[in-house]
Amino acid sequence: MRAEQQTPDWKARYAVRSGVEGTINEFAHGHGMRHCRYRGQPKAHLQHVLTAIAVNIERLSSQPATEGPSSPRPPTAFQTFLDQHRIPRSKTWRTLGS
Repeated sequence: MRAEQQTPDWKARYAVRSGVEGTINEFAHGHGMRHCRYRGQPKAHLQHVLTAIAVNIERLSSQPATEGPSSPRPPTAFQTFLDQHRIPRSKTWRTLGS
């Protein structure tokens, strides 16, 4: 088992798992999600969704503000194909039908 834990494949899978377990631990201990305060699946689901939104807002508010506009994303493989074949690409998918 210890030899398997030294492989890059195992370390990559464990890195994903440890991130998920940290988030679950934050919900369970930091936000009281061990016990639901409402009865019924729809209400419990709503509580989970609203708690997740609150956690995301909390995480985003703790990030430093970016200075200036962010760098543009690199072109996709399809966009590169269009550029190489000198095919004009639309700015939005909504204009494809016109």
